[in-house]
Formats: sequence, structure tokens, C-alpha cells
Amino acid sequence: MKAEDIYVIQPENEEQANALKAFIKALKMKFEITKVKAYSPEFLEKIKNSKLQHSQGKDKVIKTEDLWK
Repeated sequence: MKAEDIYVIQPENEEQANALKAFIKALKMKFEITKVKAYSPEFLEKIKNSKLQHSQGKDKVIKTEDLWK
């Protein structure tokens, strides 16, 4: 029987990460390690500026429904 739950565990240091890997391997469980990549600070600043311009009415917004007109 397979459990349908997915557990997300976030170790705070390398020691915890190694202990988790050893525990999961000892139980012969399948696991996957993924790296979450954050957006670059430059990109986030562009988004912030764009939102500010929009709120001040300084930008030209094209609605998606208008793209095909």
C-alpha cells in the first residue's frame, strides 16, 4: 500500500540533513531532494518598481484579453 501524503522537511543544517537521509534510507523509502531557488534581487526590484508605477498610473498596461485584438 502506498501512502499518498507528501512530506516536506526542511533541515536547518548539514547534520540534520545527513540524519534525515540516513533515516529514510534505513527505512528503504524513496525520496527526492530539490533545491528551491529564490528569484534574484534585481528581478524582485523590477517587479516592485513595476507595481509601484502601475499604482501611480505611470505605466501602460495591456490586458491579456486585448492582446488578440
